[in-house]
Amino acid sequence: QVQLVESGGGLVQAGGSLRLSCAASGRTFSSYGMGWFRQAPGKEREFVATIRWSGGIPSYADSVKGRFTISRDYAKSTVYLQMNSLKPEDTAVYYCVADPTRSSSGSYSAKYWGQGTQVTVSS
Repeated sequence: QVQLVESGGGLVQAGGSLRLSCAASGRTFSSYGMGWFRQAPGKEREFVATIRWSGGIPSYADSVKGRFTISRDYAKSTVYLQMNSLKPEDTAVYYCVADPTRSSSGSYSAKYWGQGTQVTVSS
């Protein structure tokens, strides 16, 4: 089992920045890929970014490429999502995940989920 606790959400104006953190506990943090998903009001949950257990080149949704950066700190068992140039359409509940997978059709899912943290971007 892996427990995930997100923090860092809040209210920010368009063009601003936020950094989300996700503290992981339980099974060995370094064994899992990690990632972030989000769900906006009235919309389905969507993939945002993932990073492999070994690090390497992360994957991003097209909508956040060039603005968001995912990283992980193995010593702190924490994964981060740095969000810059935020837009109102980034408003959503952001979920930290562990052990994400990508299907042959290109859709993402994950085995472990955090409770989520609200990000609101005002125009």
